[in-house]
Amino acid sequence: MAADQQQQTHDQTYDVVVLGAGPVGQTVADRVRAAGLDVAVVERELVGGECSYWACVPSKSLLRPVRAISHAQRVDGASEAVNGSADPAGVFGRRDRYVNDWDDTGQADWVAGIGATLVRGHGRLDGPRRVVVTTPSSREVVLAVRHAVVICTGSRSAIPDLPGLVEARPWTNREANDSSDVPNRLAVVGAGAVGVEMATAWHGLGSKVTLLARGARLLPRMEPFAGELVGRGLAAAGVDVRTGVTVRELSRAYPYCPVALALTDGTELEVDDVLFATGRKPLTDHIGLETVGLTPGSWLDVDDTCRVRAVEDGWLYAAGDVNHRALLTHQGKYQARIAGAAIGARAAGTPLDTAQWGVHSTTADHHAVPQAIFTDPEVAAVGLTEEQAVQAGRRIKIIDVEIGDVMGAKLYADGYSGRARMVVDVDSGHLLGVTMVGPGVTEMLHSATIAVAGQVPVDRLWHAVPCFPTISELWLRLLEAYRDSFVTLV
Repeated sequence: MAADQQQQTHDQTYDVVVLGAGPVGQTVADRVRAAGLDVAVVERELVGGECSYWACVPSKSLLRPVRAISHAQRVDGASEAVNGSADPAGVFGRRDRYVNDWDDTGQADWVAGIGATLVRGHGRLDGPRRVVVTTPSSREVVLAVRHAVVICTGSRSAIPDLPGLVEARPWTNREANDSSDVPNRLAVVGAGAVGVEMATAWHGLGSKVTLLARGARLLPRMEPFAGELVGRGLAAAGVDVRTGVTVRELSRAYPYCPVALALTDGTELEVDDVLFATGRKPLTDHIGLETVGLTPGSWLDVDDTCRVRAVEDGWLYAAGDVNHRALLTHQGKYQARIAGAAIGARAAGTPLDTAQWGVHSTTADHHAVPQAIFTDPEVAAVGLTEEQAVQAGRRIKIIDVEIGDVMGAKLYADGYSGRARMVVDVDSGHLLGVTMVGPGVTEMLHSATIAVAGQVPVDRLWHAVPCFPTISELWLRLLEAYRDSFVTLV
């Protein structure tokens, strides 16, 4: 190794160092800069992170053309104009534009524009308030920290250790979102949000897709009807949906040969590629956690200001996927805003709950996490499901409404089919959760989120008048059904 590559620089000191320049790390940097603190942001891959290049942005760009065709086919007068399927080259070109051809220049310029310092390389803790970065040229840059280090390194796909896995060369969310070749046959293992979205996208692009769900239903963490309706939609489109089965062994003789999957129900399946959408692991393996008494590869337990509980003196924070509260970009950015405000307030020696810092704790992480799933039909959910509310010991009333009965939904799509559920705490009169399944429902999710996060009394929701004729009249139907449930009891 050359002498300059072995060199370790003198310490550079910053108020805050952020590990990871994805949306969460960028938001932390922006908030602490707004508080007048200087900050260095360390990134080993592309500035913009997983969401920008291998998850949220590319996946939704792939899904939109597929769903647009499906929606047009449900409107008389428009369906006659749809005489083909999605054009893969056009869809991939659209995706490539939205990920800027995997060029992070624009996002790096944004980091510089807020006055933060971008340090490219692999960053790791080296004891309290100290970060060492190994740059692409193998130099080591030492960053000393006055106030806080914030870990925003995200997560990666968790693939089960199965016989034949290495030879099979399976896809993760990364290959599923950056590939420009459509496999003739694709197996998707896992039926959470990533699994059902990728089954939707790749079937729409021309693959013969088989979706394998380990459990009895799709989307197992959501209301049962959500997985039921999404599964029905996938099957109607032509996806082979199998529940109660997963992979026990894989084999691939040569790199471009088919993959043979031995399934737990005793059957075999031959495909050209297999995608594992079987959960996430924290990207905390090689970031020096052991130097501050933490376990490498672990999720990081934090308080409501995202400060890591197990580290003394309160200088270490963790926001986004790594704290395992809600593995969603929007929720990570919410945490980042609060962590940034908390760091700024503590650095200034002022109380967190003063007006200048705004929100001061991640309370929405506990009861109002929204999630949108861009399948056909779409799923939009926030707050607690019926099962979660019962487990929490709440006295609840469940209100279900068929969205297709709403005039705005009828106009949105001929033969509109969908369902909505409202979970109400009967003691407080507040909404605990809302789940909606149907075309276009993701655009109504924020109204539900406001109602749940704001603990708006049901009696007050009567005065939030939905516009006619829109799908949002669903809110009126839910309130009427809630009122009528009490009349029936009398």
